[in-house]
Parts: sequence; structure tokens; C-alpha cells
Amino acid sequence: MANSVATNELLATFGKSLPPILPDFLAQRRWFGGKARVIQSVEVSDVVLLLSPDPQVYLLLIHIEYATGLGETYALPLRLAMDEEQSPGELAPSPRISCESRSGKIVLYDALSNQPFLTFLLEAVARGDRFTGVRGEVRAVPAAALRSMWEPSQGPLTPSLMKGEQSNSSVVYAKRLVLKLFRRLEEGLNPDLEIGSFLTERTEFRNVPILAGHLEYFGNDGKQITLGILQSYVPNHGDAWQYTLKALAAYYEQAQSAGGIRLEQLPHAPTLALADSDVPSDAKQGIGSYLESARLLGVRTAQLHIALSATQDQPAFAPEPFTGAHQRELVKSTLDLIVRTFQSLRQQREGLPPGVREEASKVLKLEERLRQRVSLLEGFKISAMRTRIHGDYHLGQVLFTGDDFVIIDFEGEPARPLRERRSKNSPLQDVAGMLRSFHYAAYAPLLAEISGREVTQERRNSLDFRAQYWQTWVSATFLKAYLRTSGSASSLPQSREELAVLLDAYVITKAVYELGYELNNRPGWLRIPLQGISNLLDAA
Repeated sequence: MANSVATNELLATFGKSLPPILPDFLAQRRWFGGKARVIQSVEVSDVVLLLSPDPQVYLLLIHIEYATGLGETYALPLRLAMDEEQSPGELAPSPRISCESRSGKIVLYDALSNQPFLTFLLEAVARGDRFTGVRGEVRAVPAAALRSMWEPSQGPLTPSLMKGEQSNSSVVYAKRLVLKLFRRLEEGLNPDLEIGSFLTERTEFRNVPILAGHLEYFGNDGKQITLGILQSYVPNHGDAWQYTLKALAAYYEQAQSAGGIRLEQLPHAPTLALADSDVPSDAKQGIGSYLESARLLGVRTAQLHIALSATQDQPAFAPEPFTGAHQRELVKSTLDLIVRTFQSLRQQREGLPPGVREEASKVLKLEERLRQRVSLLEGFKISAMRTRIHGDYHLGQVLFTGDDFVIIDFEGEPARPLRERRSKNSPLQDVAGMLRSFHYAAYAPLLAEISGREVTQERRNSLDFRAQYWQTWVSATFLKAYLRTSGSASSLPQSREELAVLLDAYVITKAVYELGYELNNRPGWLRIPLQGISNLLDAA
């Protein structure tokens, strides 16, 4: 295939030869979210030449229609070759697609495994390059902050692909910059770009990566799609989930030792009430330095929310009232979620392992109480304002630097439409997400011990107590720091009773969502949300 081949001819070639073979290729990609769905049709909607002649790289926009539900669009950056060559610039063995054209056999490799292309991509952002396709244009846009971090005149930065990602692909440049490329695309402004730009350029909050640039696609029909964002690299010791599990390993090991800490009786009170209390000395000794980590994370979370609500002159970020319509929608959507999830739990209960089945039976009896708890929200006029929030907040969305936390990934919940992910909501939704994440962390190390072998009831009760004790005081510490730092922020309810009911609604929503997710995806983890729902009602 020569460089003289026009891009529109390639569109015709790819449009004919790729659709039949793409489903098998996509099914093997970690970032493809439609593995469990039946593909009805595949269309190559555009081809954009990004780099030529060597390597020759094209960005393909692939639109997929499924047998049921809405379709999806994916980005495929592919390196073109005439044979099964392995380029000297390949960082790792690259997935490939073989197809036929009028000029003979074409082999397409994943371009993100090609070092020269990754180097070029960073330089393209710095230059502000544009690339023309058949039906649109790709624009590389530098941000003002990029020049303070790197310029092409300083020489290339060695790229490496980040491992372990699920829905996106990220490239690290010499531990100075990170380019996150979105695989599943949606029309509109991605909140990761929008919020990153706002926090970098309009606020002083620096516990987030600094936005250095982005890639976007503009269709000839006016369609705008965010393709990727360039950010500062954050030196870290892993995410807060990994850090928390290490702290918990030490906590459980100490509990099993002969001289283990004796813990006080577990308080049966809501987290908000415990946030007004002092942490008992036994909890301070048993949980140790992680309580300070929880406090700091509460401070950083509140500072993020304050920053996101600190403007009135940008409509996308200006706080808005929590209207009666929003309040009714929150109640209705949560009640509907409870009905759907509990119906699913009833249908699948008999297929669960005996121990989990017993817990599921107990929780099923709590459905009406859950509904009543959520319905309490109807008796209040919410005084808090709605603001932009993280939207998918948990320990895995926070990096631990060794002495601080940096908040990342502002895309929102991937399963929600872009319009919903950009909408304003109560910051208490993020708070609820982190509270539930503490619960998951506390019980995650116990799953293997409880599920993998016979455990006496006495041993199980002891483990449950230890986990709940840790979660209780870590959550209370986090929430106390969050509320103190937030102060009289307009995004928080003015009365304590209103705050309690609204936070309760969000925690219930999150726990029930987790129940449905684990039921359909990870039945082995079902104990955690089941116990979370029971604990919520026990603490009332």
C-alpha cells in the first residue's frame, strides 16, 4: 500500500473488508465494552491519516449497532503494513487485523504499540496539528500549561504503554506526561477534559493532574468528540485502594496476633452521628495511621467540591438549586432501582451458594424498609445547591503519593450517557461513593478466607466485627474532615436532619447499585453489598 492511496479510497476499502472481521478482533480487546452483547452491524464511519510515511497510521472511527440497546462508537488507531512485519519501533507484540484491498493484502497493527507513532502524537499536541479525514478532522490542542512541563525543543520523551487499564489506553512519557486515549467515544465534551481544564485554569486546587492538552474530532456535520487528554504525570505509590488494602493487611495481622488490640464495642449509629464523636482510643491504636489518611482524604474531597462550585460566570460549573423536580427524580430513580435489583435477587437467589443465599434471604425482607428510608427525602425541601462532581468516586480513583492524595479520572460512571455524566448533582453522591468504598476495602481481604474454606461461625463473627469496626471509624473520620472543611458550603444542606436524609439516600442508592452489579458480574463479591445494606438499616 503506497502513500499515494487516498484516504477516501481507504474508507471504501476498510468499509467493505473490515466489518466482517472486526467483531472477533474487538472481543479480544480489554477496552471493548460490548463483549456480552450481540453485534448486529459494524461500520467504519471515518478514516483519518495521522502519520505518514513510516509508520503509516490511521485513526478509524468504528460504529457498532447491537441486537438490543444503543450503539457505540470506538476509536481504532491502526498502523498499516503490506505484510506480517514486526516494526523495530514496536513496544510489544501488537494485535493485528489482516484484510484484502485492490492492491493486495493489508495488515493493520494496533498503533499504540508503535513507539515512533506515540512520540509523534505528543509532538503533534505540542504543535497544535490538524489531520483531515473523509468526514471530519482530528485536532491536537495544546494547553497553556504544557510549555512549563515540556517542549519539543527539549527532545523527545520516551513513551511507554500503561498496563492494566480497562476502558481506555494511556501512554506515559518519561514519567512527565500521560496521554489518555478514550476508546469508547461519545458525541460531546468529555467531562474528564472539561473538569480537568476548569480545575487547571480556573482554580487553585492542585490535587489533580494538570491538563496539558487534548485530542478531539470534529465531524463535517458539526459533531464534536473528545479523543484523548494530555495531563501531567503524578508520581505515586499506586492508587488509594491498593494503599488501603496494605493498611488493612497490617490491621488484620495485628488482630490475629497473640497480643492483638482489644477493640471496644461496635457503636450502632449512623456514620453522620459518629462523625460528631471522638474516635475511641482503642480504634486509634488498632487502626493506626490510616485514620490520618482518611482524615486527609476527607479534606481533599471537600476541597475538590469547593473548587468545582467556586464560579458563577461559567454556566457549566455555576451551582444550581436542587429543585423539586430533581428531588422527585432522585427518589423515583432510587425506588425503581430497588425494585429492579430486589426482583433480580429473588430470581437468582436459589442459584447462590448456601451462605450467600441465607444473607440474600435476610436482605430481601428489608426491601420495604429501604423504600421507606429513601421516601423520607420527599418530606424535605432540599436547601443545598447542585454542582459538578466527580461522579464515580471511590478509592481506585485516587492516587497515593506517599504523603498525600491526588484525585483522577473525572469521566463519571462509564455506563451512563455523556449528558448525565456532565450533569450537576449533590457532592454527597461522591461522599457516599467513598463511604461505600471503605466498606468494600474492609471486607475484600476476608472474601477468600470466608468463601474459600470452612470457617467457624465464631471466626466469621470475629472477622465481621473487625471489618465493621475498621469501616465504622474510618468512615466517621473521613466524613468529619469532609464536613469541617466544607464549612457552610452552599452545596451542603443547611440542617443536620436534611443532611442525614440526603446522604442516606445516596448511600442506599450506591449500595443497591453494587448489589445489582455483583449479582450480574461478580457473585463471589455479593456478600459485601448484602452486608452493607443490612448494616445501613441496623445503624438507624
